Amino acid sequence: MRNEKYKTIGSNENNTFQKTLGYAFRQSLPVMAGYVVLGTGFGILLHSKGYGVGWAFLMSLLIYAGSMQYVTIDLLCTGASLISIAFMTVMVNARHLFYGISMIDRYKDTMPYKPYLIFGLTDETYSLVCSKDVPEGVDRTKYYFLVSLLNQSYWIAGSVTGGIIGSLLNFNTAGIEFSMTALFVVVFTEQWLESKNHASALIGLISSVFCLVLFGPSRFLIPTMIMITLLLTVLRSRLETEENVHE
Repeated sequence: MRNEKYKTIGSNENNTFQKTLGYAFRQSLPVMAGYVVLGTGFGILLHSKGYGVGWAFLMSLLIYAGSMQYVTIDLLCTGASLISIAFMTVMVNARHLFYGISMIDRYKDTMPYKPYLIFGLTDETYSLVCSKDVPEGVDRTKYYFLVSLLNQSYWIAGSVTGGIIGSLLNFNTAGIEFSMTALFVVVFTEQWLESKNHASALIGLISSVFCLVLFGPSRFLIPTMIMITLLLTVLRSRLETEENVHE
């Protein structure tokens, strides 16, 4: 009887994991399409500056910050100081501070995956984790972990592929870095089409345009994130009510 009980428990856990993995994979497919292309562009651009496949793999494994990795290429080539690199990293990735704050409750009981979930929280992963509740039969914590892991795997695969392509082909790499902007547009469009309530998206869009005009393209990011956070905090109750109505 005891062995049968353990077999049943093991079978249920295995079924839950398979269902969670399948759901995470399906949800991450749009990110895969973007990350493989973006990672390939990064790998090609990195190789064009004299850094091989090993650099592409290690940067995507240990840094894993798409826009910052593109910026890092220029920093490596210009011999920037550690202070400059640290400052630039904070400026480019400041938005993740606000992401992290909003994820405190969602990631509260996610050990032992929590350290990796914090490390792997990219714009696209954040979008997938926050976009909807997981369906019945899917393990929430493992879903967060698997989505994060799959997304990083896509990025690493693209980066390595780009490094290999860059070593085999020579061509003009001008404009490749725009692929990161293209992914942001795709993710925004996807979320807009999936959601019935566009209030949060409009707050983000209007805040971005306002701060861009007010502070200029080189200084608008942090003020934008502060403005979005404040507006979402103040309007939280109203937005949640409207979200429930639309459901």
